[in-house]
Amino acid sequence: MGMAGWHLSRNKVLFFSCALFITLAVGVHLTPFFPSISNFLYKSSSISDSSLPTGTTSSSVIRDSCIFSLHSVLIYKSDYSECVDDAIDSNSDSGCKKMSWKWKQSGSVANCGFQRLKKPDVSVLLNGSWVVVAGDSQARLMVVSLLELVLGSDGMKKIRGDLFKRHSDYSTTVDEIGMKLDFMWAPYVRNLTNLMMKFKENKDYPDVILMGAGLWDMLHVNNASEYGVSLSALKDSVLSLLPVFRNVDSIDRETSESAWIRSPHLFWLGMPVLINSMLNTEEKRERMNDVMCNAYDDEVSRTKILRQSGGPLLKLDIRWLSDLCGTQCTVDGMHYDGVVYDAAVQIMLNALLLESNQKAR
Repeated sequence: MGMAGWHLSRNKVLFFSCALFITLAVGVHLTPFFPSISNFLYKSSSISDSSLPTGTTSSSVIRDSCIFSLHSVLIYKSDYSECVDDAIDSNSDSGCKKMSWKWKQSGSVANCGFQRLKKPDVSVLLNGSWVVVAGDSQARLMVVSLLELVLGSDGMKKIRGDLFKRHSDYSTTVDEIGMKLDFMWAPYVRNLTNLMMKFKENKDYPDVILMGAGLWDMLHVNNASEYGVSLSALKDSVLSLLPVFRNVDSIDRETSESAWIRSPHLFWLGMPVLINSMLNTEEKRERMNDVMCNAYDDEVSRTKILRQSGGPLLKLDIRWLSDLCGTQCTVDGMHYDGVVYDAAVQIMLNALLLESNQKAR
């Protein structure tokens, strides 16, 4: 966690001044939440680096294996007798979520030690960070799940109206932990490309960037090949950011350049399963069919924009998660219950933990 703070914190001087406190906090408070991490690190050290390909290490191999196992989850009906305070769902008449989720606890997945992080842990992980979420309504629902985790249900009630203003941006700062969160309404891939170029022009970069687009393109353009061209341009714009510099006026970049090279943590938000019979307009049912959905997904794979195919963005697979949840988790065939986005947020947070630990090595 401390090393995650090093890579995600926007104020490195503050990090050094608080290093001892964070170390003690991890040891006393956070270790019980991550009982399998010590076992994971011990097992990673037992692998001989000499047996691996040149340029790799045992820790990087295990890290990558765990990152690509993050979607090994189960979604199931909740046991209402076990409902707790953080399981409140405002859309449920019962006061509890209809569905819940968990990671599979078998084989290599169990050894990775994935954990559902609570507010105190997320506050440490994202302390002082700038998080940008950009995309369409799916991205907005990710913001809801993340802020519910950070602010709690009472805090979300105060901002829900502003967050859900139609087709608009939203910004907030969580003063308690100094986290800035910006939601950018960006329904087309070209909007995302323009956003990346804006970051490069301003030389000021978020710590975490989560983005995704495709639903609007599918409905209003309906051309998978053109979508692929846009994805290729986005990939180029993202790669042009890496590595990047934090824009700190007080630093003489000519003398301290190497100390400030960094890269954002980059995520791609996949499109959900679209249940054609439940879509609410004839135009959607005609244009957003299974054939077109598959064609758009194929373009994401073909352009190699995802980490899974050697690209820069780690995919949060909403299609997989929404398919696990099924028709009982959606009323319009496109937007799903909070359990889908809650799981995706936790997958993202655990990826941040894994990446930060790897970089610390």
